[in-house]
Amino acid sequence: MSLLLLAPPAVALLYFLVGPFLSLLFRQSRSPLRHLPGPPSPSFFMGNLADMHDQENNNLLARWERQYGHSFVYRGFIGGCRLMTTDPVAVAHILAHAYDYPKPDFVRDSLATMVAGHDGLLTVEGDHHRRQRKILSPAFTSTHIKSLAPIFWSKAIHLRDIWLAQADAAPSHSTRIDALAWLARATLDVIGLAGFGYSFNSLTHTDNELADAFSTIFSTARKFRVITILQVWFPVLRRFRRNNAAMADANATMRRIGIQLIDQKRNDIASEKSTTSDIDGDKTTLGRDLLSVLIRSNNASASSQQMSTNEVLCQISTFIAAGHETTASALTWCLYALGRDPHVQNRLREALREIAVDGAGAGKEEWDDQLVDRVGRCDYLDWVVREALRVHAPVTNTMRVCMRDVDEIPVRRGDAKKGQDEGGYTDKYGVRQWTIRVKRGDIISIPIQAINKSKDLWGEDALEFRPERWATPPASARAIPGLYAHTLTFLNGNPSPTGGNRACIGWRFALLEIKIFLYVLLRDIEFGMDPSLVVEKKVK
Repeated sequence: MSLLLLAPPAVALLYFLVGPFLSLLFRQSRSPLRHLPGPPSPSFFMGNLADMHDQENNNLLARWERQYGHSFVYRGFIGGCRLMTTDPVAVAHILAHAYDYPKPDFVRDSLATMVAGHDGLLTVEGDHHRRQRKILSPAFTSTHIKSLAPIFWSKAIHLRDIWLAQADAAPSHSTRIDALAWLARATLDVIGLAGFGYSFNSLTHTDNELADAFSTIFSTARKFRVITILQVWFPVLRRFRRNNAAMADANATMRRIGIQLIDQKRNDIASEKSTTSDIDGDKTTLGRDLLSVLIRSNNASASSQQMSTNEVLCQISTFIAAGHETTASALTWCLYALGRDPHVQNRLREALREIAVDGAGAGKEEWDDQLVDRVGRCDYLDWVVREALRVHAPVTNTMRVCMRDVDEIPVRRGDAKKGQDEGGYTDKYGVRQWTIRVKRGDIISIPIQAINKSKDLWGEDALEFRPERWATPPASARAIPGLYAHTLTFLNGNPSPTGGNRACIGWRFALLEIKIFLYVLLRDIEFGMDPSLVVEKKVK
């Protein structure tokens, strides 16, 4: 009798522990993706993932694309079929229906850990995302971003002066710098002031509790571990996450300071005490930072369209994560590309010096309201930034999961009469197909960097850094459904109003910040590369 009484709880516990895993195995065994061609899997447990770890350096995806076509299947954990597609028509379909193809749960969970919550713009989906984006949009208009330019300018000048001082102190008037580390500190200062009126002072101080808290969260979240995936299948394993104490302390710090910032902004906006404030020597206009704009919009909206305090807190950490790490990475790759090509660097420097007001040249230090317009109109600077973001996208790939019961993803059809590639793909049975059938739960990888550097779309010199290509971009590149410059660096997919927009909301912010930093740094500093240094991209 006792055995019979214990059986149901035991079965329930067993199902709780292994049910999601068994369900995953069954779903993967029935996925229509299994009919697509693709590389052999060297491991049942790891699939092709180990090979893909170094994909940005070994040209793996280009080799697979040549062998299996623009759409093929690779294997993930426990042999699961995952679609990899560089077909611009397929990519457009997936990205344009963003709410039907959200990020997989394990990706969202990782992002939520990185930005300290599941309620930020990076992690919410559907109606929640649509509502948040509508509230946040006024903070990212062209006019508002332009008003933040003095903050970009002051921090760029500060960083330039630090680097010049280090060079002057060196016997040869040149010195080695860790560009990424310094740019990360500068862009953190920028997002602190422009984002929510908070001064990190990272360029002059290394002891800031909010910066330390974010560093703990971000560095822990970005480390890939197999246990992260296992925790998706076996929720009980989430209790054994590493660094729980450190993460808890960091999250508590971010929440405490975040609430203080929110309360202060609400009080300032309610009382309209002044039009300017001076934060540790950094002057900013009250209401210009993104948090002030967010709170003003929140106050003006109907209650159903407002954000909760926890949602606003998540936006603060999201601003920090997306607003400084990726921009610092993009700037570093810009300097890397310029350091390897002195001719392009010199041509850009000449173009930047011509921008200065009234012929003042490189010595002009005052910010001018019209300077941002001149920076924006500098064609060669624009070409350099476009090319750097094409060849060195800060985010190299993205993942989506099908949430429709069944869907047919269209693929490109060529015009045989015009001698174009027929498009489509041949399945493993030798049958030509013009759509890719997917079911709920099927995972799709979109290799942003591979598409940005596709020889089919950009020509045989697609892997080269050549800003002059933007004088007459190839017509074939127009097929890429990107938000910016026929690239997927900021994503887009030409979204429909109802399909969802997961493009980077801060792309204008990033572009203006990058251009102003390059304008300030390149006028007065010549950058080169240490020939003994080997630079590689790593997939975390």
